[in-house]
Amino acid sequence: MRAKTTNAARRRAAPRNEGIVLTEEQKRARRARSIAIALSLAALAVLFYIVTLVKGPGVLNRPL
Repeated sequence: MRAKTTNAARRRAAPRNEGIVLTEEQKRARRARSIAIALSLAALAVLFYIVTLVKGPGVLNRPL
């Protein structure tokens, strides 16, 4: 009978796969995209908040 090996043992035994390695230029581009997305989402959240404040409680009074 063979002894069972755990997933952890298999991971330790397997050679490490480095996967895709990004260049510094690609890392900078990824960071710039991430910052642009974060700023866009923050601006959208602020816009929704301001519209909600301006409209007040009437924001929920709409015909269905």
